[in-house]
Amino acid sequence: MSTRRFLIAGNWKMNHGVADATALVERLLQQDLPSAVDVVVCPPFVSLPATAMLLTGSRIGLGAQNVHSETQGAFTGEVAAPMLAELGVEWVIIGHSERRAMFGESDATAAARARRAQEEGLTVIFCLGETLAEREAEQTLDVIRRQASVLAGLDPARLVVAYEPVWAIGTGITATPEQAQEAHRFLRTELAGLFDDNAAGALRILYGGSLKPANAAETLSQPDVDGGLIGGASLDVEPFSAIIRAAAVLAAGESS
Repeated sequence: MSTRRFLIAGNWKMNHGVADATALVERLLQQDLPSAVDVVVCPPFVSLPATAMLLTGSRIGLGAQNVHSETQGAFTGEVAAPMLAELGVEWVIIGHSERRAMFGESDATAAARARRAQEEGLTVIFCLGETLAEREAEQTLDVIRRQASVLAGLDPARLVVAYEPVWAIGTGITATPEQAQEAHRFLRTELAGLFDDNAAGALRILYGGSLKPANAAETLSQPDVDGGLIGGASLDVEPFSAIIRAAAVLAAGESS
């Protein structure tokens, strides 16, 4: 039986300015969410201060969606890890497929951002996964191995890995629970080689491919799926809370 706690993290992407973020968090805090599941929300940069104030003293963690690898300098449009930490941010998403595809993020630059984030005390949610073309070419495991290899040297205690099959993000297509488990199991084996068996066994691997209330329980029930990095379903309280509660039901079943 796994001792890893479920983690449900909401990636709001470029949605919810200050007013909408405030309203969503206020409603989320009224939900009496189960304590058996760790919850993180990751608003856009402009909404972080207001969200941080509301979440102070709550069990919901605050994350950012990106961070630069330098702590200061002439990097227009970027945000440094100490700036995030000063706001009360504890988590940061790095290497998301949209950053890789649209903004030139590479394995190397993502790894550099992750190292800096950890040095400043942030916990990294490091994203990786294959495109549709790579899956159709039967390169899924090769892609996972390559992208995971750059995690060597990071602190596994401040690391969460999110497997996001790119072909299942925003397409309405979701990996089957068996496909998710195959990728997660392989990824955990790779992590054992980078760290050690104990660290890999304790490290949480999230599924990040359009997890919704309808498929949450079945996907989260897989032995190597430790939660979800949620996109669209995190933008509204009802579906996001439903996923959290589905995880809690599974956690209660494992502990009984």
